[in-house]
Amino acid sequence: MDYRVVLLILLSHVTSAFEVPLDPKVLEGLPQPPTITLQSPKDYIFDPREHIIIHCEAKGNPQPSFRWARNGTDFDVKSDSKIVMNPGSGTLDIDIIGGKAEAYEGTYQCTAENEHGKALTNKIVIRQSRSPLWPKERNEAMVRQKGAPLVLRCQPPAGLPPPVIFWMDNNFQRLQLDERVSQALNGDLYFSNVLPEDARDDYICYARFPHTQTIQQKQPISVVVLDNNPQGERRPRILLPSEPTSTKMVLKGVLLQLECIAEGLPTPDVSWQKVGGELPNNRMALHNFGKILQISDVSESDAGDYRCTAKNKLGLVHHVIKVAVKAAPFWISAPKNLILAPNETGILTCRVNGSPKPKISWFVNGVPIENAAADRSRKVDEDTVIISNVQIGSSAVYQCNASNEFGYVMANAFVSVLAEPPKMLTPPNQVYQVITNRPAFLDCSSFGSPIPTISWFKDGRISIENGDQYVIHENGTLEIMVAQVLNTGKYTCVATNNLGMRENSVNLEVKEPTRILEQPKYKVVQRGMSARFDCKVKHDKSLIPIMTWLKDRGELPDDERFEVDSDSLTIKNVVEGDEGTYTCMMKTSLDQDSASAVLTVVGKPDPPTDLELTDQAERSVQLTWTPGDENNSPILSFLVQYEDSLHHKGLWVNLTEVDGSKTTTQLELSPYVYYSFRVLARNNVGYSEPSNPSSQYRTNPAAPDENPSNVQGVGTKPDNMVISWMPLTGYQANGPGLKYKVHWKRRDMDESWSSQNVVDKSQLVVDGTPTYVPYEIKVQALNDYGNGPDPEIAIGYSGEDVPLSAPEKVQVRVQDGTLAEVHWKPVNASSVRGQLQGYKVTYQKLRGLLGGEEEGQQREKVIVFSGDQSHGQIPDLQPFSIYRLSIKVLNNKGEGPSSSNQTFETPEGVPGPPSFLNVISPGLDSLSLEWGPPVNNNGRLTGYTLRYQPVNQSAEQGFVHELNFFANETATTLDHLNTSMLYKFYLSARTIKGSGPTITEEAFTAMDTAVPNRQVDIATQGWFIGLMCAIALLILVLLIVCFIKRNKGGKYPVKEKEDAHQDPEIQPMKEDDGTFGEYSDMEDHKPLKGSRTPSNGTVRRDESDDSLVDYGEGGDGQFNEDGSFIGQYSGKKEKDTHEGNESSEAPSPVNAMNSFV
Repeated sequence: MDYRVVLLILLSHVTSAFEVPLDPKVLEGLPQPPTITLQSPKDYIFDPREHIIIHCEAKGNPQPSFRWARNGTDFDVKSDSKIVMNPGSGTLDIDIIGGKAEAYEGTYQCTAENEHGKALTNKIVIRQSRSPLWPKERNEAMVRQKGAPLVLRCQPPAGLPPPVIFWMDNNFQRLQLDERVSQALNGDLYFSNVLPEDARDDYICYARFPHTQTIQQKQPISVVVLDNNPQGERRPRILLPSEPTSTKMVLKGVLLQLECIAEGLPTPDVSWQKVGGELPNNRMALHNFGKILQISDVSESDAGDYRCTAKNKLGLVHHVIKVAVKAAPFWISAPKNLILAPNETGILTCRVNGSPKPKISWFVNGVPIENAAADRSRKVDEDTVIISNVQIGSSAVYQCNASNEFGYVMANAFVSVLAEPPKMLTPPNQVYQVITNRPAFLDCSSFGSPIPTISWFKDGRISIENGDQYVIHENGTLEIMVAQVLNTGKYTCVATNNLGMRENSVNLEVKEPTRILEQPKYKVVQRGMSARFDCKVKHDKSLIPIMTWLKDRGELPDDERFEVDSDSLTIKNVVEGDEGTYTCMMKTSLDQDSASAVLTVVGKPDPPTDLELTDQAERSVQLTWTPGDENNSPILSFLVQYEDSLHHKGLWVNLTEVDGSKTTTQLELSPYVYYSFRVLARNNVGYSEPSNPSSQYRTNPAAPDENPSNVQGVGTKPDNMVISWMPLTGYQANGPGLKYKVHWKRRDMDESWSSQNVVDKSQLVVDGTPTYVPYEIKVQALNDYGNGPDPEIAIGYSGEDVPLSAPEKVQVRVQDGTLAEVHWKPVNASSVRGQLQGYKVTYQKLRGLLGGEEEGQQREKVIVFSGDQSHGQIPDLQPFSIYRLSIKVLNNKGEGPSSSNQTFETPEGVPGPPSFLNVISPGLDSLSLEWGPPVNNNGRLTGYTLRYQPVNQSAEQGFVHELNFFANETATTLDHLNTSMLYKFYLSARTIKGSGPTITEEAFTAMDTAVPNRQVDIATQGWFIGLMCAIALLILVLLIVCFIKRNKGGKYPVKEKEDAHQDPEIQPMKEDDGTFGEYSDMEDHKPLKGSRTPSNGTVRRDESDDSLVDYGEGGDGQFNEDGSFIGQYSGKKEKDTHEGNESSEAPSPVNAMNSFV
């Protein structure tokens, strides 16, 4: 346990305070009178269903014993079996369950005593909580005319503690309270004016008792509201308090509640003021819709007159409540425990206050001091007791009791007389570190009675006396006022009294100070540049330093632009927000040093100063100011801002901008605004910081100058209309009590305006309206000082519903195979039941008209024609098809019923392109083509048109040939084409409506079905032409050499190779007549004498081209696009022999060249 007392020692016949240390080793064995450590509150209300626990705990040495008094008389706790005292304390546990709890009510007081004195608890009043039943009563029905005031009395039974009151109905639903209906602090229910909806027979007052958690119910009260003679509008009248003036007494420190309830029509608003003073805003709160003023922690300054004001549009009424603040006794300084040595003097003081002034009584060990045994050493002087020349055995516990009519306070304080030798409390061999030239404090905490005398020695032999360099404090601490390195060493503290001596040693180390050698310097930096602050530091080598940079005494921004090095700070890309004071702080465990420099970003002006308001008028004032420093950029303008502390405290709004050459302006103001003004200067860099605000200027309230904007009427349901508007701001309200008067009437009928007032909302729902009819709407602002201007009329509409009717007389006029025009009779406007959005046309292809054509239904398509239309076009139809169509009308709510389905047919149209066009079996002078019918015939197909033309190597096109085919023809062969020529083909399908789109294809008159890439034509490349010429020349030379050798009768290796690989199964290839025919191509190429080529353009293998094949690595004999040899042959490579005619004619070089193309 923590033990803390105060030791007062008489030095030169004057007492001084000394705290007993908390060290348990020191406290162990010290005698101590009793001290109360725990007790129950003075007022104890118990629940009869639970045990009564009365706390009484105390400490002392020896351990105190406990006894109790009830109602001023000692009683034996052990004599009652239901009472148990806890071991080691005086706490009572009383078991009242099943017994008579009221038998234990009374005033209890506990006494803790040992051989050194007696300590007493407060007098604890024990009372049983009570929740009595409501007395039986018969409540008469309360009958009132509409508009009259009404009070329903609750009058709950007195309980302990008082119950919590609330009103509910038979369904246990709380009654809704508002400005008109409110519950008083005593539980009564007040109606400022009754309305028909207040009539009911189940107004029930409930009382909930907190301790027992029981709820008692009053008999229901019936309220009848008559409307045969309603009361009209009237000025307010105060209902509560009922007297013309009233008083209220409240104790200091508790909660003050003032109540003011008024009746009137319209319902009055209640406000509060303190006469001749201000309400304490930090402790004040308004409850019950402003009818209860609550001030917490009441003090003497809260006394005075409080005025409540009830106000409606017909007038106002006041009521003044005089508040007096009293105070139960409270401590200024309670007496403190004393520990004295023999022959010393101690003083007990009991300082209290209260209103009225408390009476102070002293007791010794629970006995009034005037009735205690006479003691010459004790003197009582009102709130002070002086005990002189105390002796061992004179310990006692003194009680101070201060009381007045509102309560009492009581405190125990013991006087303990001790004789103890010194004890050291400071741990031995502590090490103290201090910076050079700083003060050093070496602790020497000790305990003893009498208080020990402290002496100090350095290095075990040098005695230290109070002087210029050293100070020995009363608590034994040695202070070295300016420590130097030579002060380093071992210091010994000696504590001495008449009962003994103790000593303790500590060590002092004096360190070099931390110093900033190079401080950061003031910087003026342009925005976007870098700023660098240097900070070089020297410190004691035995200490670990920590470098910290601060901006405006706070942490640096978390921004990568701030780079901290070991001895510098760099800020990159400086912006205006970087302006400020930058501080370099070097800190060790003992000291720190810092230096600061200001960073100024050149450009922004300084804020203006000396704002002054003159020429003050109702709605205008003149503002004057002094410009700040331009910061090298001329001021262009001044921006004047205002704050409305009444409506938007802390929000600054731009008011006007003034030319930079002026320092005054006339300001136009609005009513009911608490203005404060400030000015900002602007130059080419930007705006300055705001100036300090001007003095406050308040304008008087007035009627609104404007009405709400953006007035709209839109229905959300078929039978309502929501009228909404943009509400006025507090600044625009011009006065208190802002509300809106909403007017509406049907535009299409001659009827009077309906209206309703709206408060704190920006919309009004008008129910029971016809579906989608126009209304004239206007919203007028008004406040307590009058109405705003006449509002403009806006047009709104009630809610929409889905259309009732479908379009009629739907007709479809087909324009062509892909386009139709639909006509209809628009629906009657009244059946639209909303804003007409248009007509929705839904159509769907059912099937085609071609016989045998099997097509599934297509998905429905939708076209919406906006607005009030009676016709529209339907594009992208498919010719020669049957379609189904229907129409619906649309509004914002949805779509109406569908018209009857209309079926129509589209005529034939031109067909789509053929599905494909392929070139097959290319020959030297012929090409075969095949194609597929169109995917969409769009009618009856009558045939195809094929056009083709040659295309030369330079992409020039030749004469166009045209062929027509029947619908059942899907293939043809074209003969008599040019050899090695690229042809382009154009194919289209036809119906009776004409030809459709064409598809194209290209092909060469050659057996290779690959079509050259026209984007990169290899035959036109220079390298390819050169290669072909070189190969042709080489072949020509070889043929000439062979021809010469054959004429000389010799054999060339090719012939020998043929003889070596002769296949007897292969016979010479002959025509029907056994001879080879002559070949003549279409371009009159002249072959060499004796050359033979077949009519299909290929070189027969029974000719002498076998040498090319055999020496071409087994290829097929024709050069590829890259110059490699590719063949014009089909089938496997064979070697034909020539029987009986070795002198066969040499191959033609022209034919050899043709095979390379």
